Amino acid sequence: MEIAGRVSKRARNHLWATFFVMGISSMAWVPRIPEIKEQLGLRDGQFGLVFLAGAFGSVCGSQISGRAIHLIASKNFARICALVMPIGIFIMGSAENVWELIIGLFVTGLSFSALDVAANVQAMAIEKLSKARYMSSFHAMWSIGAFAVTLLGGVVARLITPQEHLKILAISSLLLYFITISGLLPGDLDGHRGEKHEVTSAKVPLFSKETLPLWALGIGLMASFIPEAGIYDWSGILLKDHMQVGKGATAIAATFYSLGMIVSRFLGDSWFEKWGHQKTVRVGGFVGGISLGLGLIVGIPLSSVNQFAGVAILSFALAIVGLCMGPFFPAFNLAAMSVPGIAPSVGMARVALISLAGNFFGPAIIGMISEATTLPISFGLIALLLILVGRQSRYILVKAVK
Repeated sequence: MEIAGRVSKRARNHLWATFFVMGISSMAWVPRIPEIKEQLGLRDGQFGLVFLAGAFGSVCGSQISGRAIHLIASKNFARICALVMPIGIFIMGSAENVWELIIGLFVTGLSFSALDVAANVQAMAIEKLSKARYMSSFHAMWSIGAFAVTLLGGVVARLITPQEHLKILAISSLLLYFITISGLLPGDLDGHRGEKHEVTSAKVPLFSKETLPLWALGIGLMASFIPEAGIYDWSGILLKDHMQVGKGATAIAATFYSLGMIVSRFLGDSWFEKWGHQKTVRVGGFVGGISLGLGLIVGIPLSSVNQFAGVAILSFALAIVGLCMGPFFPAFNLAAMSVPGIAPSVGMARVALISLAGNFFGPAIIGMISEATTLPISFGLIALLLILVGRQSRYILVKAVK
């Protein structure tokens, strides 16, 4: 038990670091999106379609991850993903046309969604070994990475090109992944095959009575991913095109959102213990949706009269949204890995297959709605989706760790 405790503590620290690097690498291009869109000369609808490459990649990555982890363990699979993901980012940084950017997005989407499954399987195993809640804090480290890279992007926007920026982050994340993944749980401790009574991925059909809970959780998580992806990928364009915010400051809204999420994810484990996973997500969904709606209604019109006040109100609203959304992903992921009769890696992969597409389809959907209407109206859809998350919280059932 003492040896297992030391191993789980080391793995916990390395997984915190891994989630941090995941936040950096998955959000690497976010602060430079307005510049890349302008360089390619694409309209909102056209640029939204570019995101579909990442969506297709995420679906493929989620589809293969459950069985792959079941066969070779989560640590070994994470090593492969951590090698491929920086390659995708480097391709994006080398892209000279839209088709090369699409290839980079596909590779990045595939490897990130697969790595996300492996990391969450590790997280649940660490909770089980240590008999303590850490899932929310792991996701908090992802948020810190995302916050750092969006803040850094705004700072260096006037110093280096988006292409140089992405290449530097690709190389850096590759080196960091090599260090962080080395200390994760080995295959004999990560529970990648589940318990003896649990089935393998090959025995879990896409549609069946047994997988209905996974579909319910997947829909809730998809309704969480679309707002997150939409805020990160489109908030800079919203500030630039509809609030006339200048270059280098367009990342401010995403930065406030990330900051709110960081705070709530560090508090999330204590909230789960105090109020339970269901109530925490339910309240967050309703409060977050209402806050975003009010921020859009007040902030955008006000910016035409007082830009600082308008941007401040919208950024504050997004900080509240981040504060509310922080516990969503840990709660839904834990519930996915707690479905009776299904191995954790299989449950997580199946929910990821359903939901992670929202992380990439979301920006495309927002772009197409913006093309047909306006971008602020697209953000109104995000507010409604947050309320849907609150409703889907009733399907969250999580195994006890003690």
